[in-house]
Amino acid sequence: MPESASLRTAALVLFCRRPLPGSGKQRLVRDLGEENSLAVARALLECALEDAAAWPGRLVVSPACGADAAWAKGLLPRLKWVIPQPKGNLGQRINAVDAAVRRRHCGRVLIIGSDAPCMQPGDLEAAAATLEHADVALIPAADGGVTLMGSRVQWPQLSSLPWSESALGCALERCCQAAGLSVARLSASFDIDQVADFRLAFEALARDPRPARQRLNELLTALTCPPAARASPPGGPGESTA
Repeated sequence: MPESASLRTAALVLFCRRPLPGSGKQRLVRDLGEENSLAVARALLECALEDAAAWPGRLVVSPACGADAAWAKGLLPRLKWVIPQPKGNLGQRINAVDAAVRRRHCGRVLIIGSDAPCMQPGDLEAAAATLEHADVALIPAADGGVTLMGSRVQWPQLSSLPWSESALGCALERCCQAAGLSVARLSASFDIDQVADFRLAFEALARDPRPARQRLNELLTALTCPPAARASPPGGPGESTA
């Protein structure tokens, strides 16, 4: 990723929840159980940290609560700030954290979560470049949400949006436009909220050589493929199948 001046001064904010039992990804828990869901959450966070580590600009981690600030400080060696999320719905928390980042003289702010493993460095670069000519840049998710939301101005009030619903992406775009902001949509992506999302992940992760992505792919395969499907090919170990 070229380290242009606009990239170095843009801030990437990672919204994340500390992977702990009973915390987050409850739809996965229903299908996989607590232990396996926790393993997926940890693997997804590793992917998001992989994205953040490759970002040349300012890095911000926003943990779900202030009690996890010390944990968040140890996530990235080049971390600029830790800004815990306050109480409230996701829209209120985004507004508060975004305002805090901008008080630190960051003009362009990109916000990502920890559940979009097909995010590429080029996606972040494209979103930052888009903010050169648009007020808001969004990467839509396949489920109707967004996997990235970036802005060069402070966000309008987001508290009334249908967070975690399929109408979120369109509602967010309308909210910005109603506030007089120009909105650009980038190529669509996906996030992982439930086991049904694994199907999209397998195809993307199989082609991705990054270490955290490969570990996630191995984990998802182990959780969803029966043991017989992962057995050695015909001929057995050490025998030619040519």
